[in-house]
Amino acid sequence: MTDTPATPARSGVFPRRSALKGLAAAGGLAAVSGALAACSSSSTNSGASSSSSSSAGGSISFGSNYSDPAPKQAFASLIAGAQKATGVKVAINTVDHNTFQNDITSYLQGTPNDLATWFAGYRMQYFAAQGLLEPIDDVWTKIGGNFDAATTALCKGLDGHFYFVPIYNYPWVVFYNKSTFASKGYTVPTTWDQMITLAKTMQKDGLIPFAFADKDLWPALGTFDILDLRINGYDYHISLMHNEAHWTDPQVTAVFDQWRELMPYLQSGANGRIWEDGSKTLESKQAGMMFQGTNQIAAQYVSDNKNLSDLAFFEYPEINPAYGQDYMDAPMDGFVLPAKAKNKAAAKTVLEYIGTGPAESAYLKYDEWDVGLVNGLQVPSYNQVQKTSVQMISSQKAVSQFGDRDTDPAMAAAAEAAIQQFIASPTASTIKSIQSSLAAQAKTIF
Repeated sequence: MTDTPATPARSGVFPRRSALKGLAAAGGLAAVSGALAACSSSSTNSGASSSSSSSAGGSISFGSNYSDPAPKQAFASLIAGAQKATGVKVAINTVDHNTFQNDITSYLQGTPNDLATWFAGYRMQYFAAQGLLEPIDDVWTKIGGNFDAATTALCKGLDGHFYFVPIYNYPWVVFYNKSTFASKGYTVPTTWDQMITLAKTMQKDGLIPFAFADKDLWPALGTFDILDLRINGYDYHISLMHNEAHWTDPQVTAVFDQWRELMPYLQSGANGRIWEDGSKTLESKQAGMMFQGTNQIAAQYVSDNKNLSDLAFFEYPEINPAYGQDYMDAPMDGFVLPAKAKNKAAAKTVLEYIGTGPAESAYLKYDEWDVGLVNGLQVPSYNQVQKTSVQMISSQKAVSQFGDRDTDPAMAAAAEAAIQQFIASPTASTIKSIQSSLAAQAKTIF
């Protein structure tokens, strides 16, 4: 792997109030290379390709991390629409989400598919800067008018070229079952003290206050993110992710100290539990709340045939009045063109289709948890989960992408391991130790 690229422009810095106005009105890849491999040819990454996608034809392969049943169906609908609209035949190669994410570097360096699912912002910029993604400025010449400035910025690399076509985003929020809150007389908390008081009441009522799982390593990053955003604000959080602030800062200590206060109300044994099982604890009403993304919890309710209309959520409560509830993680997912793709012309034709309203509508026909990004998108099928998501995201002053998307991949891995240590032993000495360790690793990584 080449050296880590320079720190990118801060993702999500544009206000999101304008980003979703149209929506608000609308109601081991290496280990499994045989499964994902496609014949490849070498490619340089010096600028936008001059090839015209109108000359595309034939077939392409599409590497997908949409491995869970519900998103897999939505992705299949998107690809069916793409094939019909473009005439390009698309073979989908699906790999488990975590395996896909963990092995993306060796995948892109090896024999990748013609297109691949991936994440916006830094995680895309990182691989683009290493020459592993193909610039798609010519695609954006055709689809650029479909997206607002905030979305567009997240699709650019450090060199100013485009490398990403988005499909949706979604908020990280606190979930609960309406029926549980109604039967117990609970009210939605808006401050930290109110949330802790509610958690204590839930314990007295025999409930686990918060379902919690981190065997997958990434879920608990969301808790770190929101506590940092609530306590220290967006600018500090992004500075920390980009190594402009330091892991030994007192601001980071404050985040872990706040988390320590919450730990007695989080489901025990989190390091040995996958997030799906945490969600099932909420589904079965053994837990009163769970903090995670709609892309996971609402999707899991659909997959498990649970009552989605009983699922509701609220923004993480205020901790520091200076920042209120102004920020949240709202990750944006989409697609990239690997530099070693075989049929780039056909792949670009498919990307041009994906960057349209009909494409997002085809995807969202089977997606009851994410929200589209095309300007003025009309989605009459939006349920209350999606309508509320649009309102919440659009009300934010800024959104971050996620703890494993806003920083260097190696730094994200280090933070994941450190957080598991904290979960296993949430003490002051553990906090001091992991802060020192993360600071030392950051010096090496950056």
